[in-house]
Amino acid sequence: MAVVHQTILEIDLNALQHNFEYLTSTLHQNTKILAVVKAFGYGTDASIIAKKLENLNVDYFAVAYAKEGVSLRDAGIKTPILVLHPQIIDFRTLIEHHLEPNLYSKRVLESFIQEGESQHLKNYPIHIKFNTGLNRLGFSENDIDMIISSIKNTKSVKITSVFSHLAASEDKSEKDFSKHQINTFKKVTDQLTLKLEYKPILHMTNTSGILNYPEAHFDMVRAGIGLFGFANDELHTKKLRNVAALKSIISQIHTIEKDQSVGYNRAFISDKLIKTATIPIGHADGIHRAFGNGKGYVTILGEKAPIIGNVCMDMIMVNITDINCKEGDEVIVFDNQSTVDDLAKRINTISYEILTAISQRVKRIVN
Repeated sequence: MAVVHQTILEIDLNALQHNFEYLTSTLHQNTKILAVVKAFGYGTDASIIAKKLENLNVDYFAVAYAKEGVSLRDAGIKTPILVLHPQIIDFRTLIEHHLEPNLYSKRVLESFIQEGESQHLKNYPIHIKFNTGLNRLGFSENDIDMIISSIKNTKSVKITSVFSHLAASEDKSEKDFSKHQINTFKKVTDQLTLKLEYKPILHMTNTSGILNYPEAHFDMVRAGIGLFGFANDELHTKKLRNVAALKSIISQIHTIEKDQSVGYNRAFISDKLIKTATIPIGHADGIHRAFGNGKGYVTILGEKAPIIGNVCMDMIMVNITDINCKEGDEVIVFDNQSTVDDLAKRINTISYEILTAISQRVKRIVN
């Protein structure tokens, strides 16, 4: 564990390996695993995470945009990379870096085929997404004949996988809807593969889907937040380990007299004599302004120190009146799943947002 001298994000690769192996243990022997490392590896460092997972023989990676895939290639990642939301303007870059696009509409399918033919590609791997109820991206069942016609009229591309996305895999009250999605996906892929005359990889489940709907594992699963220690379910989350720990230090301690204010807009005015600590981390680092005025907290010497006043761009101030700490002492923003979940609930959000909000200016340290 690093000695803290500044704001850092510790990345625990042993925890990552534990989570990967736990999720893999829930799969059938021949089911592939795709690791989703978009958004800088859920706020950590995508290249560091991908290198570790590549060493663990992960089958695929996925990112949201082509730029993220290019960064992985530049870092030396050789494993296939699926780009989940490619933009037409990036098709040439995508091909140059051997990235594989998700084609989800007639417009993007035709545009990619046109680009592929202009570059004289042959059987370039593409992925086809169907919308089964999330209503975000994807073809409909009515598009099957158009897809088949487009694919059979070109030699430039070949469908490597067909996939969809569960809308509420973590919500037990939506079990019927999830099962409806799974059945719709089966129906669509049966029709498509029959007309294709070969069988692409089929995949549908995210982390919650992996754990809650084993019947939907198909040929491959997509693990995202679970790799970083969260399963959207307390029981499963306990079996995972936290990968990221956000820490800082106390820069300065102040004594605040009664009726004195702290921070911008005098948002906090003391009703008694207190002590505050200023910490070098703020909303530019991922500490949401909603955490101000007592909603958020940090931990110092095992004690909670509530944030007082408004969160600044580069700093927060916390109440340390009852904590016997000193300047230079370590501050923990979070280092376990329960703290991340608690902080998320306090501002009515989810763990994903807490993790992915961590700024790239925060130094990453690998444990």
